[in-house]
Amino acid sequence: MNVLSIQSHVAYGHVGNASAVFPMQRLGVEVWPVHTVQFSNHTGYGAWRGEVFAADSVREVVKGVAERGALARCDAVLSGYMGSAAIGEAILEAVAAVRAENRDALYCCDPVLGDTEEGVYVRPGITEFMRERAVPAADILTPNLFELNLLTGLPTRTLAEAKAAIAALQARGPRVVLVTSAAIAETPEGRIDLLAGEGGRLFRVRTPRLDLAINGAGDCIAALFLVHYARTRSAAAALEQAAASVYGLLRRTAEAGSREILTVAAQDEFVAPSEVFPAEAV
Repeated sequence: MNVLSIQSHVAYGHVGNASAVFPMQRLGVEVWPVHTVQFSNHTGYGAWRGEVFAADSVREVVKGVAERGALARCDAVLSGYMGSAAIGEAILEAVAAVRAENRDALYCCDPVLGDTEEGVYVRPGITEFMRERAVPAADILTPNLFELNLLTGLPTRTLAEAKAAIAALQARGPRVVLVTSAAIAETPEGRIDLLAGEGGRLFRVRTPRLDLAINGAGDCIAALFLVHYARTRSAAAALEQAAASVYGLLRRTAEAGSREILTVAAQDEFVAPSEVFPAEAV
């Protein structure tokens, strides 16, 4: 399996491609990373160095990959943090180029826009780009609960509301929607839900809620979900496997008291999770 992964990158720590590429490689996937930004570290530190790349820089790298004749062997495109709407357009051009060579290739879009604690943290125009251009183009969409609300304009406080919002997104293009960090009215204290909608059905995995604030987990689970879905073509199976791996990764990170997610030290969780949580239809 070959994946073209177009998203941010940091030298220190694990977010964006630095969080997504290695887990996919650990699962035996050949990954072709293209960076939309290169920063010293993630922006959660409050200070960083580096730059957001121009859209043409992304186009040039993808063009070079295409010139190697590789796009016909590309099974999926994964995108995350974009940096600008112009970069988003370059990503959609890459998706179109891949689909022209392999019509069965999947596009998984992680619509990185913000979260409940910080609100919207991307540049102006990116939210609109995601809503109007990326959502219709995606096969798989992986918003968190805040992003689900932002993309649909619908309430997401209860399971019924979240289910309606997921269906609204699917009606606009994606066949599968994975919602991460879904703390809704039905979620018990000390637990966190992940929801996946496919074909009119909704599945839930519920795990213990860990006491840590970490960056990069969403990037990791989007990558894992894409790989498992591409292999099984089952949202329920992909949800179960990805959730187990990310829970194990975060548990080990919490136990170590690490500020950065332990992508390398906890790598066995990607191939043999220490604890599995069943996906249930809801």
